[in-house]
Amino acid sequence: MSKNQIENGTAVLGIEFGSTRIKSVLIGRDHRVLSSGSHEWENRYQNGIWTYSTDDILTGLQHSYADLKKNVREEFGTDLKKVSAIGISAMMHGYLPFSGSMELLTPFRTWRNTITGEAAEKLTELFSFNMPQRWSLSHLYQAILNGEEHVKDIRYLTTLAGWVHYLLTGKKVLGVGDASGMMPIDSSTCDFDAGMIGKFDDLVSSCGYPWKLKEILPVVLSAGEDAGRLTPEGALLLDPDGDLAPGCPLCPPEGDAGTGMAATNSVRARTGNVSAGTSIFSMIVLEKPMSRVYPEIDIVTTPVGKQVGMVHCNSCTSDINAWVSLFREFADIMGFKTDPGEVFTRLFKKAMEGEKDCGGLVSFNYFAGEPVTGLSEGRPMLIRTPDAKMNMANFMRTQIYASLETLKAGMEIMNREHVAIDEVYGHGGLFKTEGVAQNLLAAAIHAPVTVMETAGEGGAWGIALLADYALYRSEGESLEDYLQNHVFAGMPKSTVLPDPEDEKGFDCYMDRFMRCIPAQKAAVDGLKI
Repeated sequence: MSKNQIENGTAVLGIEFGSTRIKSVLIGRDHRVLSSGSHEWENRYQNGIWTYSTDDILTGLQHSYADLKKNVREEFGTDLKKVSAIGISAMMHGYLPFSGSMELLTPFRTWRNTITGEAAEKLTELFSFNMPQRWSLSHLYQAILNGEEHVKDIRYLTTLAGWVHYLLTGKKVLGVGDASGMMPIDSSTCDFDAGMIGKFDDLVSSCGYPWKLKEILPVVLSAGEDAGRLTPEGALLLDPDGDLAPGCPLCPPEGDAGTGMAATNSVRARTGNVSAGTSIFSMIVLEKPMSRVYPEIDIVTTPVGKQVGMVHCNSCTSDINAWVSLFREFADIMGFKTDPGEVFTRLFKKAMEGEKDCGGLVSFNYFAGEPVTGLSEGRPMLIRTPDAKMNMANFMRTQIYASLETLKAGMEIMNREHVAIDEVYGHGGLFKTEGVAQNLLAAAIHAPVTVMETAGEGGAWGIALLADYALYRSEGESLEDYLQNHVFAGMPKSTVLPDPEDEKGFDCYMDRFMRCIPAQKAAVDGLKI
């Protein structure tokens, strides 16, 4: 059956550009993954900017797809030559300005950069709406404030997913969820907020640029809308071997927030998800708007334009990975060969033996700045009192707390706002070890946390579902109903309630963490990159 779907071209392809991996998945009509491929990559810190080169992006796309093709051939004994639909997703936000000939005018400025503080503050005041530093419009206005020469030449501004989608289809469009990471969305129109566009144009009118903001932004589409078809040039870009047939439809390109919502069935009001990888963010679909503007909480949208409260943190698993790598190196020196998956599992389980408040240890996992806690840069650091109980269980529990601590700081605001949360879904690599990060996240956010068997699939599977929805949904069927009735009905899942003792222990840890923030600021000042 699976082989027939591949040979008949009825399978759906999803590709997501994550922070450390470009993943391609092929799903069948039962929405399960038939095969997958990936390409590992890393951002670079060049000239004060976190970036990926255009060569990194394009070769990474091709290598990920080539790995999928290879795996299909090995697993099914057939070649991948045709798919019924494609979806492209990528990490949200950042800055990709293009000239009229679609030449990239600056290196890609990713979400990880915290260099737009002045612009974000001024736009927040202008719009009476929280404008995070990561958002594309904050980057654009900061470039204007900096007097950067390229701004006058901009003819198109988009996201990473939007650019890759353009290369495959020739269409300058963007899914509404990803668009909500460029600038604010009016949920009543599912488009960029027209009033704010007018305010921005008035703000920069004296600069004399030959463009208006609306003219350089992509067309915003909701999930299920027509977003173009794979062109012959796009097919050859994706598959330089020339095996992939052009002509299949693509769904609106989305950001990793939207694909995370799709992958966890958290697109209805009062549901949410936490995506935990290199970065970590929570997405809670709001019943009603927040009472006021909070700089710690971004307002974005679902793939169909519903308002979502988002707490976004730049660092999550990178420091855990660094420590585990160190431990594996020590084991290697001692003559023990280790499997990385087993090492992670054992250390994560050990964390649950640690003291609820980590025994006096505090860790900052800050590889970059964290606006939620007021840091423009980050320095990973471990702090402990002289009488702290430094053992492996406490150390590992501290590392997992550190991956959640900044998110918890933001989520406490939603708790005080009495934002209704029925259930939060956890997904991403942090949740692979059963009963660890899931339990501690529930304690952090004071809400039930569910992990499904698809928790490790992530955004590539989520964008494949959105492509499937665009192709196979019934007339008038909402995305919420499609996911609930066709994808997640009957899917095994496990739900944990917050443990009161874990909640008290995490709260105690957070008190120490917040009091140590001045030490993190001093480390940033003292250790200049």
